[in-house]
Amino acid sequence: MEFAESLRLSVRAVRSHRLRSALTVLGVVIGVAAVITFVTLGTSLRADVLGQVGGERSPNLYVWAGPEGQNGGPGAGAQPVFTTRDLDQLANIEGVASVVPRGIVPTAAISAGNDTVAQRQAIATSPAYFDSGSVADGRAFRQGSREVVVNERAAGLFDPSLSVGATVSLQLASGDSVEAEVVGVQNSSAAGGAFEGLDGGSQPLVFVPTDPFYRTTVESPATGERQRVYPTVTVVAEDFAAVPDAKVGVQAYLTNRSDAARLVPDDYAFAVRSDEDLVDQLQELLTTLTNFVTGIAVISLVVGSIGIANVMLVSVTERTREIGIMKAVGAQNRDVLQLFLIEAVLLGAVGAILGIPVGVAGAYLAGEYIGLDLVLPYEWFAIAVAVGVLVGVVAGLYPAWSASKTDPIDALRYE
Repeated sequence: MEFAESLRLSVRAVRSHRLRSALTVLGVVIGVAAVITFVTLGTSLRADVLGQVGGERSPNLYVWAGPEGQNGGPGAGAQPVFTTRDLDQLANIEGVASVVPRGIVPTAAISAGNDTVAQRQAIATSPAYFDSGSVADGRAFRQGSREVVVNERAAGLFDPSLSVGATVSLQLASGDSVEAEVVGVQNSSAAGGAFEGLDGGSQPLVFVPTDPFYRTTVESPATGERQRVYPTVTVVAEDFAAVPDAKVGVQAYLTNRSDAARLVPDDYAFAVRSDEDLVDQLQELLTTLTNFVTGIAVISLVVGSIGIANVMLVSVTERTREIGIMKAVGAQNRDVLQLFLIEAVLLGAVGAILGIPVGVAGAYLAGEYIGLDLVLPYEWFAIAVAVGVLVGVVAGLYPAWSASKTDPIDALRYE
């Protein structure tokens, strides 16, 4: 039997049971649409996040010591092991422009005027933290001064908003209260950096100088003196070209000659990550998340394939006499097999083709709801059609084989 004739007969069989065929196709449509929706949202989210994080890369190396094998962002599980001596030695490595420490000052609240808001920590760092020009109003604080810089989110917690020249009172977790002057307001779009996470700009942040606010100290193994010790450090390279060599130098120093090497716990390891490393790690995480969610959506496709198999088995039973007549007039087993396979493939392919626009529409509505610009993964459209055809083949294979093996004499007797 020619392919065109098999196709014509298959189309006629599908049209003769329109409701049943429509419900079967609907199962495939839902499965394919779910996959397209989640893949589109995942691709769009990945593009949006990576665009925000990777759009303004800097020649920075983020350094911390955390538990070996622990996953997480920069500074995850970090312990204070980097002494002031380590900072000075890191600054002398070839290709390094500056070294910026970062520590945590535990606080309970921050007060200004008649307002008091909860604030569990302040970030202790050096004025070099603001060398990128992230202070939108005012200036960076000076070491040794009771001065603070707040981001726009923290400034907006008060009425009126904090501005340069305002006086705030930091209520430390120890119970002490320290008054300080606001000397700068940081642009929230630049706030945070890698160590503050992806939503640093949405968190209220208060920055203070390490001197006099940061009081975590340890005895330096190299000098025997008590020095400030920090959990995380940002090493700023002279330029992007210097980042690889600076990274090698930092890793070599930390491993062989640093105070940190003798202070770090046995089950901890040093991590030295550049902006590019962090973006790659984030991209891998988002891809894994997208694949996981898409895998759940594939279950809908499995349900759709079961629907096709069920319909085809019913069709074989209903058309047993027709199969007998076909064989009686000379149709071969392969002709019957081809006829039912084409019918199953038609159901799967039509469902996949209709599922693509439904999935895109679903992704568009979800993107509008969460404020996400869509990035359409066009390659998945072709994959969806191929999957629809494959679902039809797999689901229709056994029913078609069963039909081709029908004995023509028994089929003609079938009532």
